[in-house]
Amino acid sequence: MYTGAHLYSFSETFEKTFIKDDRWRLLLDGVGVTLKISVLAAILGLVIGFLIALCNLSSHKPLRIFGKVYTDIIRGTPSVTQLMIIYFVVFANIYWEKWIICSIAFAINSGAYVSEIIRAGILSIDKGQTEAGRSLGLSKGMTMLYIIIPQAFKNIFPAMGNEFITLIKETAIVGYVGLMDVQKAGDFIKSATYMPLMPLLAVALIYFVIIKVLTLLLGRIEKRLRKSDQR
Repeated sequence: MYTGAHLYSFSETFEKTFIKDDRWRLLLDGVGVTLKISVLAAILGLVIGFLIALCNLSSHKPLRIFGKVYTDIIRGTPSVTQLMIIYFVVFANIYWEKWIICSIAFAINSGAYVSEIIRAGILSIDKGQTEAGRSLGLSKGMTMLYIIIPQAFKNIFPAMGNEFITLIKETAIVGYVGLMDVQKAGDFIKSATYMPLMPLLAVALIYFVIIKVLTLLLGRIEKRLRKSDQR
C-alpha cells in the first residue's frame, strides 16, 4: 500500500528524471530522430531490396552472384558493425547529417532482408500469370511491373510490415555513432540522474507505443487489401 512518503519519492524521482533541465525534451527529440531514420531507411531499403531481388531472379549469372554475395554479407554480419563501417569508414570524409548516414546504413542492411521477401513474393505468383501477360503482348518488364508485382505486393505486405517494425527497433544502436535517438536520450538521462529504472521504462514505453500504433495501422491496410481480393 502506497504511503505519502512513497508518493513523494515517486514524484521527486519523476521530477528529477523528466522535468528538471527539461530532460523530457531529449526523449521527444529522440522520437523525431528515430522516426526520421526509420522512414528514410525503409524507403531506401525498399528500393535496394527490389533491385537486389531482381538481381537474384535474373537470368544473368553475374547479377545473381552479386545479389547472393550482397545478401550473404549483410545477413551474416551484425548491423552495429555495418553501421560503424558505413559511418566511420565509408562516409568518414563526407559531411552529411548523422541521421542521413545512419539511414543509409540501415537501408543497406534492411535491403538484404527486403530482397528475400520480395523474391519469395514474386516466386509465389503462378507462372501462368507471366505467360498470360506475355500472350497479351506485354514485354517481360511490363509483365513484371503491371501483373506480377501488384499481386506479389499483397502477399508480402505483412512480412514487409514486420520488417519495418524490426527496423524501427534496430535503430536503437545509433548511439554508437553519437546520435541522440530515443535510446541514447534514455541513457543520457540515466547517467545524469543515476536513476536507471524510470528513463529505461520511458524508452520502452515510447517504443511500445510507436510499434503498437504502426501495427494497428498496418493491420487496417492489410484488411483493406484482403477486402479488395474478395470483390
